[in-house]
Amino acid sequence: MVKALTPKGAATRQRIVAGTAELLRVRSIPETTLDDICAHTHTSKSQLFHYFPDGKDQLLLAVAQYEADQVLSDQQPQLSNLDSWEAWQEWRDVVIERYRSLGDDCPLGSLFFHVGRKTPGAQAIVRQLLADWQRHLAEGIEALQANGHLGPVDVDQAAAALLAGIQGGVTIMLSTGQTRHLEAAIDQAIGQLQLSRLAA
Repeated sequence: MVKALTPKGAATRQRIVAGTAELLRVRSIPETTLDDICAHTHTSKSQLFHYFPDGKDQLLLAVAQYEADQVLSDQQPQLSNLDSWEAWQEWRDVVIERYRSLGDDCPLGSLFFHVGRKTPGAQAIVRQLLADWQRHLAEGIEALQANGHLGPVDVDQAAAALLAGIQGGVTIMLSTGQTRHLEAAIDQAIGQLQLSRLAA
């Protein structure tokens, strides 16, 4: 059973998670110790274990959830307003800029690499992130249809293909530091949707 936190306690826990995420964006996870985290977040070790009794692994999962949430929040409000081709272009630019600013240092990818996608907690975070992202994309495709901008398409398949393209582009970016493949994947997916508009 998870003990309920007071508003002050919840704020302190969030500060620790956000501070750890900030630290891990510039340092590798294996070399980062709990002492490093305490120093960076201005937290005592006893306070750290109060909020994360299972230690570093529990904290890393919390940071992974924080970064997963950030993936979608960084795309707002565009991601929730994909109701025109112009809106899709704006969202596309936001996504590209986000990953261009990260270069080959995607914090979420690094965290999952070290925490391990095979752990139940990490698997749940990945599944929920991808499900939420795909749902937003599907809602955007449906919005295009509702506004008369798009003909009949398999909405779930189109959203899944677009998300798969994004993830593939990000994977290549992590190896090369370049967003060219990510841009191509998104542009190709949007182009395919626009062909459905012309055929309608």
